[in-house]
Amino acid sequence: MSEATVEPVEQSTTAMTGDRVVVMGVSGSGKTTVGELLAVELDGVYVDGDALHPAANIEKMAAGTPLDDDDREPWLREIGAELGEAAAAGRTLVIGCSALKRSYRDLIRAAAPDARFVHLHGTEELLRERMQVRPGHFMPASLLDSQLATLEDLGDDEAGRVFDIADSPEQLAAAAAAWLGSYI
Repeated sequence: MSEATVEPVEQSTTAMTGDRVVVMGVSGSGKTTVGELLAVELDGVYVDGDALHPAANIEKMAAGTPLDDDDREPWLREIGAELGEAAAAGRTLVIGCSALKRSYRDLIRAAAPDARFVHLHGTEELLRERMQVRPGHFMPASLLDSQLATLEDLGDDEAGRVFDIADSPEQLAAAAAAWLGSYI
């Protein structure tokens, strides 16, 4: 993935309304559950980023093969485009997306500069336990190690905050909504 190809999208000078939020974290962190609750809290719409993966990516992950940056690039650009369209329309959109690396978040922000990141984080033990009890998900628990190795913390200059998944999904959504409401 070439970082040189990331170009910021021109933003309108008219005031935008609503929030554009990426609920991020490794598999098993609760992105979908918390994202759905957060969208309700914000009176917005939730989109599971997994639904935006090309079929080849899903097949690769289901076979236990980690995605590489070339696999992820079109997916991340699609997530950014969805958020950018929501910004242009003044809509609140919450998308669940692992967004593990800074360069991945940069690709998303290239199309949606106002996106904010809610990072769901927990212990490896808790994450593995959650992944092992999820019925019908394409991401096997065996890929957790590769995701944890890939994960890069949010930078001080990134619009985001870390939330501990030891809290309930309802507590996490409420805390994230409060943070987003106070974010300037």
